[in-house]
Amino acid sequence: MKLATKYIHAGTEPDPSTGAIMTPIYQTSTYVQEAPGVNKGYEYARSQNPTRKALEDAYAQIENGKFGLAFGSGVAATDAVIKLLEPGDEVIAANDMYGGTYRLFTKIFAKYGIRFTYVDTTDVSNISKALSPATKLIWIETPTNPLMNITDIAAVAAIASAANVLLCVDNTFASPYLQNPLDLGADIVMHSATKYLGGHSDVIQGCLVMNDEALREKLYFIQKSCGAVPGPMDCFLVLRGIKTLHVRMQRHCENGEKVAHYLRNHSKVGKVYWSGFEDHPGYAVASKQMRGFGGMMSFELKDDSVDEAKRVLAATRIFALAESLGGVESLINHPASMTHASIPREERIKNGLSDSLIRLSVGIEDAADLIADLAQAIG
Repeated sequence: MKLATKYIHAGTEPDPSTGAIMTPIYQTSTYVQEAPGVNKGYEYARSQNPTRKALEDAYAQIENGKFGLAFGSGVAATDAVIKLLEPGDEVIAANDMYGGTYRLFTKIFAKYGIRFTYVDTTDVSNISKALSPATKLIWIETPTNPLMNITDIAAVAAIASAANVLLCVDNTFASPYLQNPLDLGADIVMHSATKYLGGHSDVIQGCLVMNDEALREKLYFIQKSCGAVPGPMDCFLVLRGIKTLHVRMQRHCENGEKVAHYLRNHSKVGKVYWSGFEDHPGYAVASKQMRGFGGMMSFELKDDSVDEAKRVLAATRIFALAESLGGVESLINHPASMTHASIPREERIKNGLSDSLIRLSVGIEDAADLIADLAQAIG
């Protein structure tokens, strides 16, 4: 099945009782049982909900997986993966990652005896060197947030498999339209579905997708027991969003390419971080494992001062200054004080995230308007 057809029909079947073409919103907390323990597959809405089940099936289908699980947020989905581990276990993670993931790892799970080692995963030999008998999980983002670094998923999967270690890939920036980590050997794919999957900045949600049934059962037990599940209305919104993922991502990619090249040719712009440039260090790998380069990018001004960056951030009229990404509207962001403020400054600087870095989520407006907005803001 081609991508466009898959996204429109994933997880959805006409309602058997009415023929409704859209999955109903089953706004219920519990289900009547025919007798104690005898039910129609649904007992209590924290454990199961028909709207959520349809969405979880859709998640699996769009990521070419067998099993999907929906969570109340992307961080909740990440939390469930780390709860597979025990005190003394070790995680090897990318040194450039979403600040909320870093905060969860260092401020929450490190207290419980789980160790985290951060390496530059663009060179997969760094992962091999960091492996120890205690390593149980490798966690990567590609492209990374916010420096757009690229990691070879298949190469990391080979390392993980040889070491009998789980590999989880945060696929939020790429979306399933551009990249499918399970096809490349990953064990788990995580999305902040708040972003491209929902696509309209109106819902908070996360998901996990996997192929291994035993792994699914472990993660489902965590989902059910800890209760970080989304409500049926939120599930409905993401189901609706997935139906237009392909057309939105096509425009994100088209606009992203135009904006990235505009910025690179601007006399006042310094470095532009976008994996679609042929001289990007990860271009060859990205071209191999992705179907396009997306609408996420970051850049620095030649006047590399925080004050100048903040002036630009405050001057845009179409790009809205806000956290998050992946919606139909364009957003501009200051990682050092917003999405990545929880990472200590010395760590940010060491990893290449400057105080003046500006991140863009290029939306699906007219590209000429977006470029004009950046032109007047940068000056």
